[in-house]
Amino acid sequence: MIMPNKKETENAEEKAEKKLEEIDSRLIPEFNLITMGHVDHGKTSLTQALSGKWTDTHSEEIKRGITLRLGYADVTIYHCEKDDLFSSSERCPRCMEKCEPVRTFSIVDAPGHETLMATVLAGTAIADGALLLIAANEGIQAQTREHLMVLNISGIKNIIIVQNKIDLVTEEQALKNYKDIKELVKGTVAENAPVIPVSAQQKLNIDALLKAINGIPKHARAEGNPKFYSVRSFDINKPGTEIEKLSGGILGGSIVSGNFSIGDSIEIKPGVKRNNKWETLKTRITGLQKAGRNMDKAGPGGLVGMLTSLDPSLTKADSLAGSTVSIAGAAGIEVRNEISLKINFFNKAEKKVSIEEPFVIVAGVARTVGVVSSVGKTVSVKLKLPVCASAGDRVALSRQIQNRWKLVGHGIVV
Repeated sequence: MIMPNKKETENAEEKAEKKLEEIDSRLIPEFNLITMGHVDHGKTSLTQALSGKWTDTHSEEIKRGITLRLGYADVTIYHCEKDDLFSSSERCPRCMEKCEPVRTFSIVDAPGHETLMATVLAGTAIADGALLLIAANEGIQAQTREHLMVLNISGIKNIIIVQNKIDLVTEEQALKNYKDIKELVKGTVAENAPVIPVSAQQKLNIDALLKAINGIPKHARAEGNPKFYSVRSFDINKPGTEIEKLSGGILGGSIVSGNFSIGDSIEIKPGVKRNNKWETLKTRITGLQKAGRNMDKAGPGGLVGMLTSLDPSLTKADSLAGSTVSIAGAAGIEVRNEISLKINFFNKAEKKVSIEEPFVIVAGVARTVGVVSSVGKTVSVKLKLPVCASAGDRVALSRQIQNRWKLVGHGIVV
């Protein structure tokens, strides 16, 4: 692959800086929020109330009425000085006067069903904060507790608890539910999180929720080599498109460190399997998008669409979801077919690990199945699909309990 010379690189950087100056920075997403909670507690409805977008767009999601994949939406927070009101509309819903944009964030809408926990875990890898939804009419459920466990091991600290469906309960029921919530989060990472009552369906108290979200700090720009997590990949070409008019494959996800620019030569790992061997994919960035806006350069914060010169057949149907993208030749992105872990279980009674026991492992946005090959001070696990992981990384572990995969703890890569 031909690398750009120094002059071309400098011109591209100057062009990128100029274009970024032309875009109102308040309209570019600064951080990602993931919605979490038990199935049917209103995560997708809340996403629609905030963004105006219904994120269940996959045919199977529409048919079954539940979220199966990670959904995405961007929200710009506006503030009306006259009424001191926060909203996601350019005009104040109270006085109807034009409001000034304050900042923009991206929502990652995660599924609530227990069988899709690996999808939730992948979503937390690109999240800077979380909205934990608990329906006031149903209270704390199984996945409420499990998603709280996910937050405890994910490292996410910016958490807001959303007490949804408040319009369906009496004042006494709402207060009891509030006390149950405070008892649940005691001693967890969400202990001091604000609890905000809302009705996503009726769009009640959304202004208070947006005010709380506005207090979340923007993504701290991570230093080091550029790194991008891909949680989606797809082909936008229609059947029958002429070869010369084909668009390259697209990756969707989030930049977690550094910056990427149009023209950068990149590597996608673990890549694709050819002749029983995994090969790193090498390509070039042909476009970048944030919040539907074309950009020459993009960094951490918000969701990013990365257009490439890849054969689009390689990106169809999320085939490159779970991949890690870096600048070509950069060090630090290690592909592992086997990992050694120091395991920490939630329940001390589950400490015993057996040779050949299977685990579902989520590393970053990648998920795989591993089989225990040795047990000692650390546990070695051979992976069916390779993942990108470095020493010190934290991975989530699920084991089979009563014919279901249950999140049981986390491991530190050694």
